[in-house]
Amino acid sequence: MTRHEETPVMTTAQQPLPSGFGAASTARDVVEGVDLTGRVAVVTGGYSGIGLETSRVLRAAGARVVVPARDPERARAALKGLDGVEVERMDLIDPVSVDAFAARFLASGRPLHILVNSAGIMATPLTRDARGHEAQFATNHLGHFRLTARLWPALVAAHGARVVAVSSRGIRFSPVVFDDLHFERRPYEPFLAYGQSKTANALFAVELDRRGRAHGVRAFAVHPGTIVDTGLAKHVSAEALRAAGAVDDEGRVVIDPARQLKTVQQGAATGVWCATSPRLDGLGGVYCENCDISPLVAPETQADWYATAELPGVLPYAVDPEAAARLWAVSEELTA
Repeated sequence: MTRHEETPVMTTAQQPLPSGFGAASTARDVVEGVDLTGRVAVVTGGYSGIGLETSRVLRAAGARVVVPARDPERARAALKGLDGVEVERMDLIDPVSVDAFAARFLASGRPLHILVNSAGIMATPLTRDARGHEAQFATNHLGHFRLTARLWPALVAAHGARVVAVSSRGIRFSPVVFDDLHFERRPYEPFLAYGQSKTANALFAVELDRRGRAHGVRAFAVHPGTIVDTGLAKHVSAEALRAAGAVDDEGRVVIDPARQLKTVQQGAATGVWCATSPRLDGLGGVYCENCDISPLVAPETQADWYATAELPGVLPYAVDPEAAARLWAVSEELTA
């Protein structure tokens, strides 16, 4: 991806539309009436959790869906019966694998209309990739940064593409700590690393949209909600899930969309809405939740926002254009 010319651009206000949908809306609700025939989508993590539901719904709306997977056999088993969904090998933490997948896609000559960067890991023990990068940052951010850059020609060729970066309310745990991205000097805390990677996802959408809008490429970051039964929380203790109200005392999953505790179908909704909604034509570079653009969390409401999941909103540091530009430059260096 080449550096975008420094031309004045309008940014989308971080302000609800409103969309007409809400926290309880499902992915099928938001795509109703949208025809994706002839469109091509790539969905990372598209064979489990909200990624699988995203693949199903985009395909049902007519899109051809490509699912890159570290474990292609597992992916094919999960996607069995979904005609029009392709599985390709790719491991986000391995640059050679990302490049090979992108090269195969570009060789097919197809434009890429929708890229949903949904795959991710959460709160893992300290692990580093082959380059020494902390694994959550390397997987959740750098892998998707590299993938998007390599697929750039196909996104431009779509003449109207959308990129969806799956972020999280986990942004609350940490901004991007530029002077120690990989926990080389500070103590490693799994949720600090997760929060940093999710803030990076949100900032990535801000800068990608700035660079891409002149080429018809728009980007969005989304908070899908808390969806416990996807496998993402496998490193989180049962005690922590109970304390968060995500499961009850018997270990049963709690569903309460008003508190961001959602089903997989509800969790996939905001990403699908960002990928397909005509209401977002001409918009981009914003963080979304509950199938709408999120408001900024004001200083006077931050304490309440941190204390409850019922208040929507995005912290200013997660959509700060200066931090987004800095992260982009650092990411280019790290991915070479």
